[in-house]
Amino acid sequence: MELRGGRVVLAPVTEEHVPELRRIVSTAEVKRRWGSVDDSPTWPFDEPGVVCFVVLEDAEIRGLVQYGEETDPMYRHASVDIFLDPAAHGRGLGTDSVRTLVHHLVRDRGHHRLVIDPAADNDAAIRCYQAAGFRAVGTMRRYERDAEGDGWHDGLLMDLLAEDLG
Repeated sequence: MELRGGRVVLAPVTEEHVPELRRIVSTAEVKRRWGSVDDSPTWPFDEPGVVCFVVLEDAEIRGLVQYGEETDPMYRHASVDIFLDPAAHGRGLGTDSVRTLVHHLVRDRGHHRLVIDPAADNDAAIRCYQAAGFRAVGTMRRYERDAEGDGWHDGLLMDLLAEDLG
């Protein structure tokens, strides 16, 4: 299933997308946040329960957006994550991609709550997620190991409720 945003199309990731996605995730700026995926021959198909979409702008691969779902009825929600080619940053593609996925998760998948957890120092990502409707909930101290694996950094927990969409 393809999802259409204002400027992007989100399409299921196929094998043909993988070389360009690997190039993007290997850029210094993305690798700093995502770490290395070079060691996994099955990336991005190796994480059970995660649904991945390639971000396309004018049929060009710009990045990847994904979601996972908590299915326990007591805690049901979805989590979102994204990376874009640094060459595409600052053009609103991230916000459009996240917004497009958010609408799918609420409208088509029936989620009432979504979460995203950028590094607390990733100001550009936080602005993107705020523009898509997410709100800061709190700081998760020493939440995630640095991509180099030699330290920990804080994460910002953000959420969006279905009623926030209006």
